Amino acid sequence: MPDDKIRVLVAKPGLDGHDRGAKVVARALRDAGMEVIYTGIRQTPEMIAEAALQEDVDVIGLSILSGAHMELFPRVVKALRDREINPDEVLLFAGGIIPDADIEPLKKLGFQAVFGPGTSTEDIIKFVRDWAASRPVRAT
Repeated sequence: MPDDKIRVLVAKPGLDGHDRGAKVVARALRDAGMEVIYTGIRQTPEMIAEAALQEDVDVIGLSILSGAHMELFPRVVKALRDREINPDEVLLFAGGIIPDADIEPLKKLGFQAVFGPGTSTEDIIKFVRDWAASRPVRAT
């Protein structure tokens, strides 16, 4: 799948007001040729899921620094399912301050990767490209 067909939603759920990392990732993915929609800060799980539906995205990246990921991320997944967006068909990844102990539960929830502070944007770009290359071409 060519990069220009990869549609990525980058979102900041909850009341976390710090979005520098999310903006850096969004810009890096855009500069790598992907189409990126950034929702901005203070998004509810329902707002994120609705944006994913309206924008028909392939990838959803959630960024969080507040520590509320185990509360908010399951609500995002539920809101996606409520809109018939299957987390097995859309790539979900997370980034931010997420303790190691929470990574496995997030993966069981459907997040295929969790990127911590200091992760190279090249690693994130490669991860998204590898995922896109390994999946069947979507009908448009």
